[in-house]
Amino acid sequence: MKAAALYSAAGSLLLTTLAAAPAGSAPGAAGAPAAAEARGASVAAARARAAGIDFGKCTAEQDAPANLRCGTVTVPLDYAHPDGKKIELTVSRVRATQKDPRNSKLKVRKQGALVYNPGGPGASGLYFPVIGVLPEWRRIAAAYDLIGYAPRGVGHSAPLSCQAPERFRKGPTASPTHPSKSYKQERIAQAKAYARGCAERSGSALRHYNSLNNARDLDVLRAALGEQKLTFMGASYGTYFGALYATLFPAHVRRMVLDSAVNPDPAQIWYHSNLEQSAAFESRWTDFREWIARHDDVYGLGTTAEQVRISYEKARAGLSAEPAEGKVGPGQLQSAFLTAGYYDDYWPSRAAALSAYLKGDPKPLVGIAAPADAAAAEAENASAVYTAVECNDAPWPTDWAVWDRDNTRLARVAPFETWDNVWTNLPCAYWTAPRQRPVDVRTGPGELPPTLILAGERDAATPYGGALEMNRRLAGSVLVTEQDAGTHGIAGGPNPCVNAHLEAYLLQGRVPGRRAACAPRPEPEPRSPADRTGQQQSLRDALKGKAERP
Repeated sequence: MKAAALYSAAGSLLLTTLAAAPAGSAPGAAGAPAAAEARGASVAAARARAAGIDFGKCTAEQDAPANLRCGTVTVPLDYAHPDGKKIELTVSRVRATQKDPRNSKLKVRKQGALVYNPGGPGASGLYFPVIGVLPEWRRIAAAYDLIGYAPRGVGHSAPLSCQAPERFRKGPTASPTHPSKSYKQERIAQAKAYARGCAERSGSALRHYNSLNNARDLDVLRAALGEQKLTFMGASYGTYFGALYATLFPAHVRRMVLDSAVNPDPAQIWYHSNLEQSAAFESRWTDFREWIARHDDVYGLGTTAEQVRISYEKARAGLSAEPAEGKVGPGQLQSAFLTAGYYDDYWPSRAAALSAYLKGDPKPLVGIAAPADAAAAEAENASAVYTAVECNDAPWPTDWAVWDRDNTRLARVAPFETWDNVWTNLPCAYWTAPRQRPVDVRTGPGELPPTLILAGERDAATPYGGALEMNRRLAGSVLVTEQDAGTHGIAGGPNPCVNAHLEAYLLQGRVPGRRAACAPRPEPEPRSPADRTGQQQSLRDALKGKAERP
């Protein structure tokens, strides 16, 4: 990973010892799942296999194409009590075309269902099955029923909420890179209120929204689909509970693709993982600024990364003094540019918007950064699920002094995302539901079929070291690296080398050996400020339901 120097500068704080977990932490030796939950998962899977899924027309609210069919699968809220309260997960499907895209007269052998999760936590994969219309996915869509679903808590799947949607992501907001003591106290109060809102709105059910239950839900879904073994593809956070699934149910795995792998080391889940993520985003922010500088003839933001940074800081100051159209302040600017750290497809539109704003035209920036009222409920729901899962999964520091110390040090070398990442996760310091002890993700030789791990070498959301750790922990797994590239989620994208490995694995079960490398995808082409294409998320990313947190 190219961020090695930055990591060594911040290395000591990345190994900070966590403060003691709350007294209510869930028991379990070395994070071993309780036998009651294991029995409950078996009971639920048997019931789901008998019931199946009645796929029919999707609701008008889902506004789905005709070939996308929807249904539900019932799972226990608490796997320790499978006869207790049940919740329903919404599931979607597009049947395998069984037509060779190179020759429609040839029939392709069907290989069952391919279940996809886009990560988050808090992202929905309901629209994923429609991705089969894209050229990069047609051969896979010919062989597999493509299956998407909304995990527990997401969308209509027993949805979580922590505050009124109209209060969520209101703009304009501040985003200081070196916050004052008073600003920190304000954000602490907000985090406490948010954690309290999660507890009040969900009650005792809140504790059951966690990664282990997401893995158990996946096995119930497998059974409901009538699959003896699961073919699964998870991206970002989806790789973590995919790895949990592989640990809990290794004999149920047929094939598994883990795209942009989370570091599954129990010590990383989730506090240290977020420290590493903040450090890695600084390197991607530098990559982006260097790209803008190479295209100064188009954007006029500076010929060096440092000059581009100064242009960005000028915009931050201007938006702090006078938010664009009363909606976009420094917080919205930072969020818009954070997406460029995830996907380099966003580089041209973000650079063009910044350039236009500094030249007196705020409309492109407002177009990409202003809070969308229509999406407020969905965004609030995604945030609630993200918070619940990460807070429930593991111990977090409960002493603000630990957060303040670690992130003050980190912000000296990685100011771009550090504090915003803190505010996203700080409710976990004041969480009232019991914390779990993360399971030691690990499989022995022969326990699991070969799994395919995909990773971008400069991925910031899930730093590359996580893919290496996943490769070490899952015996027989294979790691394919897109070298010197940082887009988050590389399967089915524009890199033909990555896609060739993906197809060979899913269609033929072939893997290239323990490690393989692909050259990076081409850099995005610059666009002038007058060209406002690319401001919307690409069809590929939208269908995969990509979220901006691992």
